[in-house]
Amino acid sequence: MRIAALAATAAFVSLSTLGVQAQNAYPAKPIRVVVPFAAGSTTDIIARAITDKMGQSMGQTLVVDNRGGASGTIGQQAVATAAPDGYTLLIHSSSHTVSPSTFAKLPFDTANDFAGVTPISSLSNALVISPSKNIKSLQELLAAARAKPGSLNFASAGQGSATHLNAEKFKLAAKIQATNIPFKGSAEAVTEVLAGRVDYYFSPIAPVIGQIKDGQLLALAVGSPKRASALPDVPTTAEAGVPGSEFNFWIGMMAPAKTPREIVDRLHAEVEKALASPEVKERFAKLGADPWTLKPRQFDAYIKEEIASNADVVKAAGLAAQQ
Repeated sequence: MRIAALAATAAFVSLSTLGVQAQNAYPAKPIRVVVPFAAGSTTDIIARAITDKMGQSMGQTLVVDNRGGASGTIGQQAVATAAPDGYTLLIHSSSHTVSPSTFAKLPFDTANDFAGVTPISSLSNALVISPSKNIKSLQELLAAARAKPGSLNFASAGQGSATHLNAEKFKLAAKIQATNIPFKGSAEAVTEVLAGRVDYYFSPIAPVIGQIKDGQLLALAVGSPKRASALPDVPTTAEAGVPGSEFNFWIGMMAPAKTPREIVDRLHAEVEKALASPEVKERFAKLGADPWTLKPRQFDAYIKEEIASNADVVKAAGLAAQQ
């Protein structure tokens, strides 16, 4: 019995030593970071800002791999099926927790096939409209929607995207009717709103901050729980008279499930270190992005909570699942 106990202890010590060695050796080669949206998107810009700084600290290059398409699910699948060794990561947005409700079938389990590393930032979507619409406040927009139910439309960066869910949650809380016009991304959506062909858009702030400041677009409100640091004078939709419309748009990092805890914890620490740097703080401020982190297990729990809450919004809005 004593020999068996000693053998078991030796095996445990050996495994523990290997784990420490693996952590100390990581990363021994470049890390691929999948972003499931096109280059130039808000998620891509945030990903490049944080991974550049992490690479300097970790002594290895973090290579951003844009895998756009199918509302982010192509990129999600690439990471879900990758080896859980810390060399393939995902930087995604709130859309990560929307896809289980907006797709009839997914080739991965959103809740269980990923290990949360941490959120990176929370952002605000600004409800923007062209000045040509002669609507100068959120209450005026609501009045127009109620005067002619179903006459207004809104842009989204794709069916089931975070911009779409923000708009649907706003519609439900405001008790108005409006039609979603989905586009391939924010660039097209912003173009159509600028031209006045689409009435409004809950846009990430980064792609529209210039047009807001020069008067080409009017920001009626932001959809986040609190005001955006980049637009401090613009009220939230709740402050402007629509309680229950708050939508937390975030961007975060995940790894494949079963990635060693030592590696997940190391990545979490590196993200926090990068977020504390003056360069990243300045970059985020210009994007209207507020740094935000959670411990890995807290992030896992948050993702599961969001999957459930977004499912409620999708059901209440009557959105049909994509095949």
